[in-house]
Amino acid sequence: MENVCKSKLLAMVCATVIGAWLAVGLPGLATAADAPGKVLLTNADCVKCHAKAPADIEAKGGKHKTDISCQDCHAGHPPTVKKIIPDCSQCHQEKPHYKLKDCLGCHKNPHTPKVITFAKTVTDPCLTCHAPQIVQLRENKSKHTALACAFCHDTHGKKPLCTSCHKSHSADIVAADCQKCHKPHMPKAVAYAAETPSKQCAACHREAFDLLAASKAKHSKLPCTKCHVAKHKMVPKCQDCHGTPHPAGMMAKFSSCKECHYIAHDLNNLPATAPVKGETPAAKKAKKTKK
Repeated sequence: MENVCKSKLLAMVCATVIGAWLAVGLPGLATAADAPGKVLLTNADCVKCHAKAPADIEAKGGKHKTDISCQDCHAGHPPTVKKIIPDCSQCHQEKPHYKLKDCLGCHKNPHTPKVITFAKTVTDPCLTCHAPQIVQLRENKSKHTALACAFCHDTHGKKPLCTSCHKSHSADIVAADCQKCHKPHMPKAVAYAAETPSKQCAACHREAFDLLAASKAKHSKLPCTKCHVAKHKMVPKCQDCHGTPHPAGMMAKFSSCKECHYIAHDLNNLPATAPVKGETPAAKKAKKTKK
């Protein structure tokens, strides 16, 4: 009887001690209810079974590689968690671009988020980030205005060479030169730098270039951009450089400098058959020659 009592007493003491341990939490010991919450996976665990996704992230993950871990998107693992593929809006919010539907239509692999491809008919999604470009296209009408953004930019960040669609004006103009005069979203608003070679102008203005090259006047020593400043089709007045070189009476008699000086590209080489207003020296000489 004494031995039985001692056994019951020992059992009660053990139960009390174990209960106290469980109440305060002994290091290394967890209750069954706490166990699932204590198991934390790391990226190193994911790699053990999932080879492709970590490899994609390592190669072209962008901020998905540098700013977050696997667990920031995939909260848990089956069978404990059933939905492991998150919505993009879990992290990406507020900006208009993030309100677009079907993220995976362009961002086909979330593990390489900046590798973006789309059909050649896409425009509206582009405008949520690239608004200035559409303004330029609509305010400066050209054939480019009628094209979808993705017609040229079918991969995000792609800037195609102009020569992939357009022939160069001449052999003197290579693909790298095109944007020195033409802006892709306003191609007909041609503007150029002062150092633009005259040979590039000659690609479209061959007659004027040849006349100027053969001229003996000082104009032949000037580049095209000296007179035609900055903007295409800008035609200066002679007075812009030469002021008023003749007496007022002569200036009043002849309304245009070209009546005496012909054209700026072939200066002072007035043809005998050229229609003139008034008796210019060249016209008088032509009449004497005919007699």
